[in-house]
Amino acid sequence: MAPESTTTPSPGVAGLPLARPAGCPFDPPAELARIRERHPLVRMTYPDGHEGWLVTGHALARAALADQRVSSRYELTHYPMPGLEGIELPPAPVGDLTGIDPPGHTRYRKLLNARFTNRRMRLLTERVQQVTAEYLDAMDRNGPEVDLVAVYAHPIPAVMICELLGVPYADRESFQGYTATTASVDAAPEERGAAHEALQEYVRQLVLAKRAAPTDDLLSDLTSSDLTDEELTGLGSILLAAGLITTANMLALGAFALLRNPAQLAALRADPAIADRVVEELMRYLSIAHTVVRAALADIELDGHLIKAGETLTISLHAANRDPERFADPDTLDLNRDPTGHMAFGHGIHQCLGQQLARVEMRVGFPALFTRFPTLRLAVPPEDVPLYPTHQGIYGVHRLPVTWDQG
Repeated sequence: MAPESTTTPSPGVAGLPLARPAGCPFDPPAELARIRERHPLVRMTYPDGHEGWLVTGHALARAALADQRVSSRYELTHYPMPGLEGIELPPAPVGDLTGIDPPGHTRYRKLLNARFTNRRMRLLTERVQQVTAEYLDAMDRNGPEVDLVAVYAHPIPAVMICELLGVPYADRESFQGYTATTASVDAAPEERGAAHEALQEYVRQLVLAKRAAPTDDLLSDLTSSDLTDEELTGLGSILLAAGLITTANMLALGAFALLRNPAQLAALRADPAIADRVVEELMRYLSIAHTVVRAALADIELDGHLIKAGETLTISLHAANRDPERFADPDTLDLNRDPTGHMAFGHGIHQCLGQQLARVEMRVGFPALFTRFPTLRLAVPPEDVPLYPTHQGIYGVHRLPVTWDQG
């Protein structure tokens, strides 16, 4: 028998709030906080008319993401962002483990977990330090005014994911061009689509090359598994996106946030050893992968409400990571805080696979940048820094013009 609701439903909301507060580029939409204060689980009307749910509370977000009766299959969900009304989402492409459930997800994840251990990612620290130093040297040569996204935040994770997957050095410039175009807000939709297709074809050919002549890299290692060429192509493409787009945006938006919080930046400059805590607090505070969408596979009771099978749940991670029930003074960037329990990398079986590599890149990248350039500052007024549209799944800085004093 299906559980009955034991709580009177809170008044619903007409769509997912997307508008961030004027002059506060790091804060979630203010309406999310008002909704969370009223109730952390409310009815929400989706752009296509579906009546689903919005989760804004930390505890309920964790519970929903950990529930095996909640599916990540794209074709079962209704999209909360405008623009896809009347379009049924297709199933996840082969190899895309983010849009499938067990047992298929378990098979992929088991193979990858064995190759993304914390120890293996920590061993990459020295190489991350070398790559970071190279780009800091290039910044120094090309400065004192540069776009931090183009010269630092994007290339460092791009080089690391290229090396991890075994992209030949000669191909890296074109490879990075494809990835930059797919994430660009300046590129036309057809340009982004063409870049995506070119990237998929590149990975497909790379898989064939690794099968024919394996080298010492992750993709070659996976060719010894039972994965098909199509599955390897899909997995490789997902790893590229997860290993590049999110970390690049965190490095850029995190630098922007620190530059706009001089007291916090001073703490990092005074003690680069606090980098671990800096990374976790920036992840919590910014929550760039801000929204997760799931579908109920069965009737579920959540906080006294009945979530019926087939209903979509939109889980607002940036609202959950600003929940005062979990974090004191949550709207303040506080590098002295212990932000343990944040969900910027997600939660449950779909928690970010590459989170340890991302942590290594940021733990090295933030203190190295501000140590090398102690006078680093914005080269434009903060309101002129172009940000990603709020309806995109990843939030970040499109360009970050910075300058410094040369001495």
